[in-house]
This record gives sequence, C-alpha cells and structure tokens, in this order.
Amino acid sequence: MPTQLLFTRILNQHFAPQADSLLASLHIHPAYPEAPINNAFAMELLIFAGLLLYFIAIRSTLSVEQPKTVQHFAEMTHEFVGSQSESIIGPGYQRYTAYLTVLVLFILIGNLMGLVPGLESPTGYLYVPLGFALVTFVYYHYQGIRANGFGYIKQFLGPVWWLAWLLFPIEVISHFARILSLTVRLTVNMFAGDLVTMVFFSLIPVGFPVIFLGLHLFVGFVQAYIFMVLTIVYLSMATSHEH
Repeated sequence: MPTQLLFTRILNQHFAPQADSLLASLHIHPAYPEAPINNAFAMELLIFAGLLLYFIAIRSTLSVEQPKTVQHFAEMTHEFVGSQSESIIGPGYQRYTAYLTVLVLFILIGNLMGLVPGLESPTGYLYVPLGFALVTFVYYHYQGIRANGFGYIKQFLGPVWWLAWLLFPIEVISHFARILSLTVRLTVNMFAGDLVTMVFFSLIPVGFPVIFLGLHLFVGFVQAYIFMVLTIVYLSMATSHEH
C-alpha cells in the first residue's frame, strides 16, 4: 500500500466504503479498497475546502467603508488577473476573470503545499495537471463557440479555403497538443521541485535546504502564472472575431 499522509489516512478511515461504492458505480476498482482515496485527491479536497471558506469569508465581510485584510487580498488578486486578461484579450475580458482567478489560486496553492510539513503538492501527480488542462481545453472551446457561433470552425480551416483539408487536422492536433503541453510543464516542474527539496532535506536537514525551499516557492508562483497566461492566450485566440 502506498504511503498515506495523515489527512489522507483520516479520509480513508471515515469515507473508504462510500468512496469504494462511488468508484464501483463508475466501474472503477481501486487497487487498495481499504484506502481508495490517494494523497493527490486528499490534497485537492483540502484546497477546495480552503478556497470555499476563503470565498465565503470574502462574501461575508465585504465592506466599502472598512474592508478587511481578506478583502484587500481578494481585490489585489482580482485586479492582477484582470490586468493580465485585459492586456491579452481586450474588451470583454471580465467574463473570464472568475474562472482564471479560481484556476490560478487552485494551482498556486497546490504548488506550494509541498512546503508544508505533512502535506504534498498534488500538482506533482500527472493526473492533477491533466485535469486542469482538460477543463481549460473544454472551457476555452466553449467560450470560442459562445463568442463566434458556427463561425468558430473557421479558426481550424485557415485563410485559404483550398488548403482547409490540410490545415484542419493540423489545427486539431495542435489544440490537443496544448493539453499535453500544459500537463507536462506543470507536472515535471513541481515533481522535480518536491524531489530536490526532499533529497536535500534528508541529506542536510539544516541551513542549506532553505535555498531550495525558496527555489520551490519561486517555481510554484511562476508555474501557476504561466498556466494562467497560456489559458488567457488560448481564450483570446478562441474568442477573437478575426479568424
């Protein structure tokens, strides 16, 4: 049985039968029925609960006259994401700010969880970034169809009609390649960061590993930012009316 974090073990102790039943209904049979919940899912659940409480706290403490710290942080995050979106997408960027904000916060927290004793970075597991990439893939195509209707197909055909038969499969492949690119970039960087930090802490537990903690912190922020910017670029291309 793989090593379980404390939070994962607690979840399995209390919810393993329910998780097994849910997986069985989907025709999925876990390798360890007594522990169907793995560390990555447990960490994602922890992030989800934390973000839910965060947004509830923002909503319940909104104030124009006396904004609290959590509101200031939320406004800074919203303005940062909004400014990045506006510079790339242009008019109408506000429609996508909510999704982009949740996406970057979820990925950022997931990236940095490995710095907390007793936790892991779920983004170091391949299927977690793959989930982000797939949701983003569906989201920007949905927004592209919403913005352009049937005309969205023109993006895949190119400017020269008699080359459409050649460009269409190339464009389809390139869009699916975006899933691979988003997934591999985030997974490899966070897995390597966690591994290097763990190795140096085991060899030199005091002093020197702080450098790698700082490096992990930097990489976590950069990778969350890159994922967000690439998503904004894909949205800009999908929703543009100049195909």
